[in-house]
Amino acid sequence: MTGRPIRLLLADDHPVVRAGLRAVLETEPGLTIVAEAATAEDAVARARHGDIDVVLMDLQFGNGMGGAEATAAITARPDAPRVLIVTTYDSDADTLPAIEAGATGYLLKDAPPEDLAAAVRTAAAGRTTLAPAVADRLMNRLRTPATALTRRETEVLALVAEGLSNQAIGRRLHLTEGTVKSHLARIYTKLGVDSRTAAVATATELGLIRRR
Repeated sequence: MTGRPIRLLLADDHPVVRAGLRAVLETEPGLTIVAEAATAEDAVARARHGDIDVVLMDLQFGNGMGGAEATAAITARPDAPRVLIVTTYDSDADTLPAIEAGATGYLLKDAPPEDLAAAVRTAAAGRTTLAPAVADRLMNRLRTPATALTRRETEVLALVAEGLSNQAIGRRLHLTEGTVKSHLARIYTKLGVDSRTAAVATATELGLIRRR
């Protein structure tokens, strides 16, 4: 990286957010913004050009591909740029898919500007930066693996929170209704609850699923 700036792609569907990121990062020495993308699909396509070092990726893009899916598509290629997630969401339902998809870092949009610039430089060097709330929960998962929800359990519970029936959840996730019930039984045991409502309330309080 010595001798040339770190080249950035800003991927977010909100123009105001992209403008804010640009305003912060353009003032930083050694950073240059090469391109912007308003959709995850555009971010994947633009990242293939070979002139990007770090992609700053949102998670939610409205319709179409999401940020985690785009991260997986970008990082799967040889010599791929690093992906730094910059989002408002910090639940396990958001962080785990993004990290599993290959994100180098995960930062929240309320982070101080100096933290954002530092995270970009850290990502460019191939090291990880995690928002404190995200790092704390990942550490808790490692300390108490028996009570941590799996990614699939988190997906099931997030759909329960949306009001979907077991049958509808099965269709959405391509699971049998019996498998959905088995996931729910394990979720109840892990969370120490005995109903769908209590499971959603407890998981929301613990930051396992997103508040609605």
